[in-house]
Amino acid sequence: MPSDTKHVTFAGRMVIVGFGSIGQGVLPLLLRHIDISASQITIVTAEERGHEEARELGIRFILEPLTRENVARVLEPLLGSGDFLLNVSVEVSSIALVELCRQKGALYLDTCIEPWPGGYTDPSLSPSLRSNYALREAALKFRDGQDGAPTAVLTHGANPGLVSHLVKEALLTIAADTGLKTATPANRAEWGALAERLGVKVIHIAERDTQVSPNPKRPGEFVNTWSIDGFVAEGSQPAELGWGSHERHLPPDGRRHEFGCGCAIYLLRPGASTRVRTWTPLEGPFHGFLITHSEAISISDYFTLRDGNAVRYRPTVHYAYHPCDGAVVSVHELAGKNWRQQPRQRLIVGEISEGIDELGVLLMGHAKGAYWYGSRLSIAEARRLVPYNNATSLQVTVAVLAGVVWALENPRAGITEPDEMDFVRCMAIMRPYLGKIVGAYSDWTPLQDRERLFPEDLDRDDPWQFKNFRVV
Repeated sequence: MPSDTKHVTFAGRMVIVGFGSIGQGVLPLLLRHIDISASQITIVTAEERGHEEARELGIRFILEPLTRENVARVLEPLLGSGDFLLNVSVEVSSIALVELCRQKGALYLDTCIEPWPGGYTDPSLSPSLRSNYALREAALKFRDGQDGAPTAVLTHGANPGLVSHLVKEALLTIAADTGLKTATPANRAEWGALAERLGVKVIHIAERDTQVSPNPKRPGEFVNTWSIDGFVAEGSQPAELGWGSHERHLPPDGRRHEFGCGCAIYLLRPGASTRVRTWTPLEGPFHGFLITHSEAISISDYFTLRDGNAVRYRPTVHYAYHPCDGAVVSVHELAGKNWRQQPRQRLIVGEISEGIDELGVLLMGHAKGAYWYGSRLSIAEARRLVPYNNATSLQVTVAVLAGVVWALENPRAGITEPDEMDFVRCMAIMRPYLGKIVGAYSDWTPLQDRERLFPEDLDRDDPWQFKNFRVV
C-alpha cells in the first residue's frame, strides 16, 4: 500500500465539477496526499450519484447541472484568488471554466477539453470545428498575455496526461539501450531532437482493457469501465491523429485543418468506427479504435522540429484503444443505431470480477523496432490501493492527483499542457498506483502476417506508414 505522504499543503477552497467515476475515484487520493480538509471542498454536479460518499466525508454537495446561463452564478461565490477548480465533468465547457478561473485568480485542471452540450455533434459545425484540434486551439489562445497568470492545466488524466510522461521515460530508455549518450532534455526543442535522432516515426497510445463483469451486456445498454457519456462523445467525433513528417499517403478521407499549428489531420468518419493495428506485451497484435484524444495533437506538436516554416520532423501520434469487451459490443450496437446512444448505461466498477488495464505508449521506427512502455494494473490491485476505483479509473485519478499537486507547486504557470510539465515529479507521485510498470521491445510491425490470406495495398518500403496501420 502506498504511504499517506502529504505531497503539498493547500489552504484555499477546492471546487470539484462533476462527480462521476473519476470524481468519486480521485477524492480519496486528494484527501490522502494533499493537506486539505473536507470542509474546504465543494462538489458541483449534475447527478445524484456519489452523494452518500460526499455526505459521509462531510463534503458540501451541490446538485445543479452547469449551463451557459448559470455557470457564473453557481461558481463565482465558490472561487477566489488562490482557490482551485478541478473539472472532471462532461458537457461543461472547459474554456468557460478556464476563463472564469482566470477572472477569479483561481487555479484549474481538467482531463479533457470539453465543449458545451452538442459541441461534439452539432451538424451546423464542420468536422474540423468539432475536433479536439479545434478545442485545443481555442484553449491555447488564453496564453496571450498570460505572464504570471494562475496555472490552468489542460488535459491531465491518464491519456491525455500520464502518457506524455511515459513517452519521455520511454525515449530515455531507448536512447540508453541503443548506446546514444544524452543528458535529459531540458525543453521541447531538445526532446524533439532526441526523438528525431532515435528515428521514432510513430507513437501509439496502445491500450487493452480486459476487465469483465459476470453480468453480460444486454440489448439497449452501453457498458463501460469509465464514463459512458465521455466515451460516446469522443467516439462520435471525427477520428484525429498527429500527422508525422514521414507520412507519404494522406488517407482518401483525411483532411487538414485550415487554421492553427497544422500538426494533425482528421478523418471524415467517427473514431468509434475507425480501427487501427497496434500491439501491447500481454495482448500482442490487436485492432483498436482510433478515438480522438488531445494527446495525439499535443504530443505531435510538442516534438515537432522546423527549419524556418518547414516541418523537418514530427511523429505520427494517435490513440489505439481496445476497451473492455462489453464496451466493444456496446459500440457495435451504437454504430448500428447511427450513433444514437442506448437508453440504458451500466458503469462497471464493483461488479468487475477480473481483468487488467494495459495502458502505455508504443514507440516505433527506431533502431530496436518497437518499444511499449506503460502501466499494467489489475482490478484486484486497484481495489487494494484506493476505494471507488477500478483499474481504468485509477490510472486516470492518480494522474489527476499528480496534476493538482504540480499546479499547487507551480501556481503561476498559466495555460499548461502535460508535455510541458515536470515528468519526473509527476511520475514519482503516480508510480505507486500504476501497478507493474513494464517496458518491452518487439519486432512487430503492422505488416506482420498481412499476406497470409489476402493481398493488400501496403507500403512495404516503410512499415510505419499510417496506411499500413489502418484497418480498411
